[in-house]
Amino acid sequence: MYRKITSKQIFNGYEILPSDSVLIIDQKGSIADILPISEAGDGIIFHEGLISPGFINCHCHLELSHLKGVIPKKTGLIDFVLKIVQARKADDTIIQEAMEKAEKEMLQNGIVAVGDICNTNYSIAQKSKGNLYYHNFIEGIGFPKEIAISRFQQMKELYKEFTISLKNNSLVPHAPYSVSTDLLTSIVQFPGNEIITMHNQETVEENELYENKQGAFLKFFNQLNISANSFDALGKTSLQHFLPFFKKDQSLILVHNIFTNQQDIEIANYFFENTSSLLNFCLCPNANLYIDHQLPDVELFIKNQCSIVLGTDSLASNDQLSILEEIITLQKKYPTIPLTTMLQWATINGAKALKISDRFGSFEIGKTPGVLLINDEIVKRLV
Repeated sequence: MYRKITSKQIFNGYEILPSDSVLIIDQKGSIADILPISEAGDGIIFHEGLISPGFINCHCHLELSHLKGVIPKKTGLIDFVLKIVQARKADDTIIQEAMEKAEKEMLQNGIVAVGDICNTNYSIAQKSKGNLYYHNFIEGIGFPKEIAISRFQQMKELYKEFTISLKNNSLVPHAPYSVSTDLLTSIVQFPGNEIITMHNQETVEENELYENKQGAFLKFFNQLNISANSFDALGKTSLQHFLPFFKKDQSLILVHNIFTNQQDIEIANYFFENTSSLLNFCLCPNANLYIDHQLPDVELFIKNQCSIVLGTDSLASNDQLSILEEIITLQKKYPTIPLTTMLQWATINGAKALKISDRFGSFEIGKTPGVLLINDEIVKRLV
C-alpha cells in the first residue's frame, strides 16, 4: 500500500518541486517515488499548504524542560547561567514528566531528529522509548586546568551510561568560558567523537575574557568559586583561540554565534578548507531574544557561504520547541532571506550536520525523513 500526497508546494529539502509533483510513500514511511500527477495514478490526496521533510533540531536541552517559565527573560547570559545552576535540581517525577511533554511538543511541531545536550542521565529513559532520533551530546564543564582530568572522567562515566541504552553519543565541551584547553583536548581526542558541538560567542563578555582577561566573566568565576589563575588571554577571540584544538575531520556545530565576526568566519572557513561541510553555525534566535534580546548577524554568515542549521535551545530559554517558530522569528528580522533557504537550514543542512542525511532531511527515494505539512496561512506570512 502506498500513500500519494500533493499540495500547492512540495519542498524536497533543497528546492520547491514543480507544482504537479506527487510524493509517494510506502507503508513504512519510506519515500518510494516523486512523480508528475499525470503518472501517479489514482488515490492522490491534496493538502492545503507546503509539504516539507521533517525538521532537524540541532540544539536542545531536553533535561531542562522542567524550567519552562522559571528564569526571567532578558537578564543576559551570565545571570541566566547562574539561575540555571541554582534552579535545575527538581523532583525526578517533575523532570521526567516535563521531558515527556517537551518531546511530544517537538513531535507535534514536525521535529524528527534532535541534537541534545546532556549533563545528567535524566533523559535516558525518555529517549529509550524511540519516539525521536537523538544524537546525545554528553557535555563537559570545567574551566580550571587543575580539574580537567577528574571532569573528563565524569564525562566518560556518563557516556557509558548512555551507550548502554542509546546509540549516537558524543563527548562535547560546553563553551569557551567553561572549559580549559586541557579538557577540550581530551574531549576532541576521544575515540569515535565524529560530531562535536559547542556554545559559541553567545555574549560579548566571552570575547572580552579571551582577548584581555577582562569583563563580567571574572566576577562570574568569583561567584562560583572558580579559579581563573591558570588562564591566560592571548589577544584572540574565543573562537580563534579554540579552533586549532578541533580536528578537521569532525563535524563541528557552533551554537548561537551572536558575536561572531567576519575575521572569525574567515579563520574558521580557512581551518576547515576543503571540508567546509563539516563546519556548521547553529542559530537559536528565540533563545537569543529570551536571554539577551539580540540576534546574530545572519546575513554575515550567508555572505560567507556558511552552512547554517537551526535549534530551539531549551524550554528554560524558549517559550516553545518549534523550528518553524525559529524560522518565523528570522523571517521577521531578515525578510529578504528566501523561505527555501531557511527550510534548507531546517532540513537537509541539519541532517548533514548530525550525519543522518542518509535517512532524514530530504525527499529522496529510500529515505524516511518524515512528512510535515505547514499551514497555508503560515506559508503566506513567510513568502
